[in-house]
Amino acid sequence: MDKIIIYPIGGVAKFKLPLNISVIKEFIILISGPLSQFIAYYLLLKVCPRYQDIIELYHFSILIFNLLPIYPLDGGKLVNLLLSIYLPFKSSLKITIFISYIMIILLVIVNYNNIHLNLIIMVIFLFYKVNKEYRQIDYLYNRFLLERYLGKYNFKKSRIINNSEKFYRNKRHLIKEDNKYYLEDEYLEKKYKKVLTL
Repeated sequence: MDKIIIYPIGGVAKFKLPLNISVIKEFIILISGPLSQFIAYYLLLKVCPRYQDIIELYHFSILIFNLLPIYPLDGGKLVNLLLSIYLPFKSSLKITIFISYIMIILLVIVNYNNIHLNLIIMVIFLFYKVNKEYRQIDYLYNRFLLERYLGKYNFKKSRIINNSEKFYRNKRHLIKEDNKYYLEDEYLEKKYKKVLTL
């Protein structure tokens, strides 16, 4: 764990994870948060049974909020993880961000007759975070590719692509460009070697 950030709507544990981490490992890390919350919930019920109603209210409110499909909440990260199994890395990020914007709009529509300060703060915070992630898509994708170049990952599955924007997670690639085929290592070396030697 890198650090814990406390926001008005809860805390976030920040991990320094590689973007090329396996889907299974990232899934285990993602579900560890909600699982830890369930353990804390049951422990609190045992220790303070007379506050059951308050404990349940806070537990389920935080859990449901955290599992909303809005990036970078755990629910949004799970959506992105599932999409990345079938779609290229960059495409899965873009679709996740789009879903996040839709969910924020739906959150406002559903609560239209019950708008209060907490909701306004939450919506502004979520919109700010999603917008920040949207602006970082190109940066994240370049970091994702650079990691592959420097890390020399050994993926079992492979795929032929004809666009450098279509790299997948957990797959090696054969890249077709200008009627030539490049192995992934060759392509990434061509892309990054000059940059890294400057």
